[in-house]
Amino acid sequence: MTIKKRILLTYFFVILCFSIISLRLSYVKVIKADEYYQKALDLWTRSAPISGIRGNIYDRNGKLIVGSRLTPTIVVIPKQIKDIGETSKKIANIVNCSPEKIKKHLNKSVSVEILKPEAQKISVEQAVEIAKLDIEGVYIVGDSSRYYPYPTLLSQVIGIVGIDNQGISGIEYIYDEYLKGKGGALQIYTDAHGDLMEDLSGFYQNATSGYDLYLTIDLEIQLSLERIMDNAIKKYTPNDMIGLVMNPKTSEILAMASRPTFNLENYQEYSQEIYNRNLPIWKSYEPGSTFKIATFAAGLEEKVFTLDEKFFDPGYMIIDGTRIRDWKKGGHGSETFLQVLENSCNPGFMTIGLRLGKERLFQYIRNFGYGSKTGIDLLGESGGIVFDETQIGNVELATASFGQGNSATPIQVVNAGSAAVNGGILHQPYILKGIGNNTGMLLSKDPVPIRRVISEETSRIVAESLESVVARGTGRAAYIPGFRVGGKTGTAQIAKDGHYLDNQFILSFLGFAPMDDPQIAAYIAIENPHNAIQYGGTTVGPMIKEVISDALGILKIPKRENEIPFDARLWIDKKIYKVENYVGLLKKDIKYSPYYQIVIRGDGDTIIAQMPEFGEAMIEGGTVILYT
Repeated sequence: MTIKKRILLTYFFVILCFSIISLRLSYVKVIKADEYYQKALDLWTRSAPISGIRGNIYDRNGKLIVGSRLTPTIVVIPKQIKDIGETSKKIANIVNCSPEKIKKHLNKSVSVEILKPEAQKISVEQAVEIAKLDIEGVYIVGDSSRYYPYPTLLSQVIGIVGIDNQGISGIEYIYDEYLKGKGGALQIYTDAHGDLMEDLSGFYQNATSGYDLYLTIDLEIQLSLERIMDNAIKKYTPNDMIGLVMNPKTSEILAMASRPTFNLENYQEYSQEIYNRNLPIWKSYEPGSTFKIATFAAGLEEKVFTLDEKFFDPGYMIIDGTRIRDWKKGGHGSETFLQVLENSCNPGFMTIGLRLGKERLFQYIRNFGYGSKTGIDLLGESGGIVFDETQIGNVELATASFGQGNSATPIQVVNAGSAAVNGGILHQPYILKGIGNNTGMLLSKDPVPIRRVISEETSRIVAESLESVVARGTGRAAYIPGFRVGGKTGTAQIAKDGHYLDNQFILSFLGFAPMDDPQIAAYIAIENPHNAIQYGGTTVGPMIKEVISDALGILKIPKRENEIPFDARLWIDKKIYKVENYVGLLKKDIKYSPYYQIVIRGDGDTIIAQMPEFGEAMIEGGTVILYT
């Protein structure tokens, strides 16, 4: 090959290589330019994460219960910090921690470090002070945290939020996906040495807000209930206390509270037993006489008694050889079945239960929702315990009929009572009314009827009968003139390890108003109160009166007419009876009186005198002396 050919071949080879390189550069610079530029940016980018802003929580009327506020967080790019020791001291001084804790963060070999928890969610004032330091490598990102206008209000219901804005319990946890929003970031461009790239500007990738929740809660009724409970805690120092207000027509929760409670802003200072237990849906216990509403309604529906039917209560009932006492020593004497309810007479309810029989009574008990969860949209609900009717005898049937032996949660008691007076329909309780944002509602909830338990007519009679309990019976302490309040008292011994504790009770009261159109159901239970009369009507009745009175005003419910006249005689007072005429009767014809004792003096056969005399007033349980 000649020299000329070699030169020409080399020339073409160089041109070919140059062409290939030119084509490759053109491909990279033109066709792949955006892709490689983005990859370069990714290598240069340091992202400081920003949490999404949680949605607010409002009551049914749009009043704020929980919000969010600006609480900045400090992030650093460790490679940019020139003097780690001095920087640590300055930041630590502002956020009130030791310099060593800050230094641990600054010494890390990472691209971006959050000063967590020492300088996470600090105050705006602290952030301003750090900004004034103007330290290279120290950045402030906009973060947020929960804001509580009422820190102890609805605590167990609302639940707690962690430092990273994640829901941990309660509504905050259940609806976390809706509330939490979408996170953002502060984007900072640095070279391989961590130095800022002056020709590239960083930027904010904005965080977005989550959806807002609207609860069925009425904030004003909630504040009233919690104030009344706080006053009772101070007065009676009980073991615990439960409050619940519901719309009996829909089972919407208007107020719910537990004591002890906790402060949502510093929940770490409390035990898990306090902030993890929502007592109105979690605590299960024998409900006592508030349970009698179900027995009474079942007996009316099945027509095993009538309101004016006479019944005699000697103070006890013997069933299969077991003597079961009434709560009132000596009994209530002769009474109608309406008065059985008014007086909360245990033998009367045992009679209703025995007439119904196990199958029918327990079918109604379950139809009223006892023995199973109500399905409320909250976590931690208990189902209570109901006897297996195939495994019990007449004694258990009798005690179950007046609220002993079975256990129930407060939400079950209120929901069952509501079904008894609202026309006979059991509903599923709920506390979330809707989900939305500033553009409108994403989701709204309507009442969920479960089943009809009793007829509309039976429900009307039950409502009128419960009004009679408050006007003339054991519930007089809850009477509000002009508003037709009804209700049922409850006094239950506390059971433990298979036996009842001495002198330890759960006192309760379930009230409704107005009884011709029930719109409020209010329940309070208080365990082992001190310095109190151990009867639900006496101790809890005045609290229910105050709750219902406030709620009537808040809901602007007008007064009613045709209310049952109030009988001012307290249930603890003894009745007064007129003494019959026994003079002239033979001793063998003298009949036992259920109202007072009779003592005969003398050996003759004919009564010639008596003391007190005929027509005089005699206190119930007193003594009439007859002389022969």
